[in-house]
Amino acid sequence: MPKNTDARWHLLIHQIPPKPSYLRVKVGRRLQALGAVPVKNSVYVLPRSDQAFEDLQWLRREIVAEGGDASVCEARFVEGLSDAAIEGMFSAAREVDYGALARETRRLQASLSRSRKRAAGNNAGAAALVRLRKQLAEVVAIDFFGAPGRDAVEGLLASIEAAIRPPSDAKSTSGLASEVKGGTWVTRTGVHIDRIASAWLIRGFIDATARFKFVPGQEYAAASGELRYDMFEAEFTHEGDLCTFEVLLRHFTIKDGALRQIAEIVHDVDLKDAKFARPEAMGIDRLIAGIAMRHKDDEARLTEGGAVFESLYEYFKRKR
Repeated sequence: MPKNTDARWHLLIHQIPPKPSYLRVKVGRRLQALGAVPVKNSVYVLPRSDQAFEDLQWLRREIVAEGGDASVCEARFVEGLSDAAIEGMFSAAREVDYGALARETRRLQASLSRSRKRAAGNNAGAAALVRLRKQLAEVVAIDFFGAPGRDAVEGLLASIEAAIRPPSDAKSTSGLASEVKGGTWVTRTGVHIDRIASAWLIRGFIDATARFKFVPGQEYAAASGELRYDMFEAEFTHEGDLCTFEVLLRHFTIKDGALRQIAEIVHDVDLKDAKFARPEAMGIDRLIAGIAMRHKDDEARLTEGGAVFESLYEYFKRKR
């Protein structure tokens, strides 16, 4: 593949003939599966990578083989669309995907709640959970810029997993309170609202010497001295309708009115269920999103996001 160090994007520019009629649908579905977004009619973009180049090459060959015309090129946007605007288009597309998954997950959660009341088994729920996990993994694979909607789906799935997990397999956090000092707290990369706020809570109210480690993917086996939070099978993660921040407050018996108000804001932003209808939620959501856009580095997000929650805490403490 020719290298243009200034290019950030790969473009597919194509023209599809009127026949065969199925080709337009086929190409559209393939582009959607790759995570590409349209910037103009028949012009689609992907972040520049060897994998994107190969995927678009194969698609180009299919289009040409069916009598169409297509080109794949590297691109750098100079005027008009900015890189930030294109990143926003990718995030908006993934937010739609995450929103659909969140709605489906809430329907499963409600169905399981009704089933438990009827003393029904969890086999159907477990199968549905596996399917939703697979769908989430497919969306995550094309979430190139860390859309925040993933956190809400992860939290909902974690709640369902905790509800249907057999008692013998349940994670026990008893006794952890005395073991967390000086520990390493592990979470997924691309931290957002709940993971940023929880890290601030941990450092400020649970363990001032806490260190943080960021790992890719959903499954991670904690090493000695490590505690996972807000991720798959973590020691501390969503429980029921509680976000991780709320779970940490409850587990470590932290009773603080100012923290409780912050917990309500984090819940409303993270789970998007308007449970507390906090008026500050929209502003904090935009602020944390801006921090995530400015910083790819997770430690930088924790530092700047922590300053936001420190100021918010000071406000609620004085206003109380």
